Amino acid sequence: MSVIAQHSEKSALVLFSGGQDSATCLAWALERFDRVETVGFDYGQRHAVEMQARQSVRAELVKALPQWVDRLGDDHVVDLTGFGAIGETAMTTERAIEADARGLPNTFVPGRNLIFLVAAAALADRRGLEVLIGGMCETDYSGYPDCRNETIQATARALSLGLDKSVPVETPLMFLTKAQTWALADQIGGRALVETIIEFSHTCYLGDRTHRHAWGYGCGTCPACELRAAGYAEWAAA
Repeated sequence: MSVIAQHSEKSALVLFSGGQDSATCLAWALERFDRVETVGFDYGQRHAVEMQARQSVRAELVKALPQWVDRLGDDHVVDLTGFGAIGETAMTTERAIEADARGLPNTFVPGRNLIFLVAAAALADRRGLEVLIGGMCETDYSGYPDCRNETIQATARALSLGLDKSVPVETPLMFLTKAQTWALADQIGGRALVETIIEFSHTCYLGDRTHRHAWGYGCGTCPACELRAAGYAEWAAA
């Protein structure tokens, strides 16, 4: 069993995409907070499967671990399609995945996590939720600058100033590898949680839900699949 940190706060809002990382963060939150809600963002993703996976993971997670059913509250979806159109990245338009002139992968949506956190903080304020939780990670982060701890904490500071109250942002995966993220899921919820993440979460950039691997569904060749597969293999071999 994992050792659960004590929190004075009782409620949390999880930034929830339906992927492996946010599914693990949702379980992490449900283990710690009395009331947990989720928020997803429709920013014009190429594949609707990501938004569909969110509902599947929420439903199946509390089936697999029913002790959390009374803690899981409402889900919210914020329409950010106007923002997504600004970037014209490989996440929102049909184009090959490659590096841009800065060396960043063109799956990087400029400012995405900053916009997500602003929207989530506003929603949490209206809903009376005390802590924001996100799956950002600077260990296996594909070079995205808005996943770095310094970026997230600077944003939390700005939100606290802008809302005139403390806006803590917790990132339980920030310094974990993908293998360690699989291990964390196992530590929190055992095989039931791991199998739920494998079967229902979605990571593949190409939206592939036809090819089933030991680590879940995906094309197996895009950067997101490769990272998820390598992490699973490392964890499973440990």
